[in-house]
Amino acid sequence: MTVSLHHIVIDSHDLKAQARFWTRVLDWQILSERDREIVIGADENAPVGICLMPVTDRKQVKNRVHLDLTPGPDGRDAEVERILALGARRADIGQAGTESWIVLADPEGNEFCILRPKTTLIG
Repeated sequence: MTVSLHHIVIDSHDLKAQARFWTRVLDWQILSERDREIVIGADENAPVGICLMPVTDRKQVKNRVHLDLTPGPDGRDAEVERILALGARRADIGQAGTESWIVLADPEGNEFCILRPKTTLIG
């Protein structure tokens, strides 16, 4: 039997604010909300969701794992501007400036990338 990816877990200081941010970014919804976790996803039967779990300490170093997001039909630059307006900020993790992606950070500083448009995992 093979396992499958169920949730990506993001440690969060403010669960509700992070849930609001990520549901707006991804056009997802809150699927479950408890004192110590909030689960978001496209719908309750989606193959993968994000689970926000509480932590008391603030993020201090670059993430070892991050999300790569593919832009919609309006393109990468429009998505970057939309997500910045939702509360993200640009993040400098040592990029050269010639990358095909743009690094942003969510309101708690977790880095993620907006890629150039892609249709496959390796394209």
